[in-house]
Amino acid sequence: QVHLVESGGGMVQAGGSLTLSCVTARRTFTTYAMGWFRQGPGKEQEFVAASYWITRRALYKDYADSVKGRFTVSGDDAKNTVYLQMNNIKPEDTAVYFCAASSRGFRDGVPRPASEYDYWGQGTQVTVSS
Repeated sequence: QVHLVESGGGMVQAGGSLTLSCVTARRTFTTYAMGWFRQGPGKEQEFVAASYWITRRALYKDYADSVKGRFTVSGDDAKNTVYLQMNNIKPEDTAVYFCAASSRGFRDGVPRPASEYDYWGQGTQVTVSS
């Protein structure tokens, strides 16, 4: 069983920053594709970003157009933790954010469909005030 534990959500003003964390096991961190998804109020779940740990110095990253240039994925292999740094946050970023892991790993990139992710965290709420 793969466990994913998210943290870092909260309330933030528009234009501010917030960093979400997702802690998992070593094997998951190094062999699974790690994704971030969100579901806003009254909205469907959507892909935010994903990453795959290639080496200590290389993390493959992919971003949804809606967050590209504002959000950054990073990883700390000493802590088996993936981070989602959110800058210039907008009210439309308000959502429950989920960390997910895909056993598909890296295959011509990282997966975007939620259906390709096998394990999910409990979610963390991000609320942006204007």
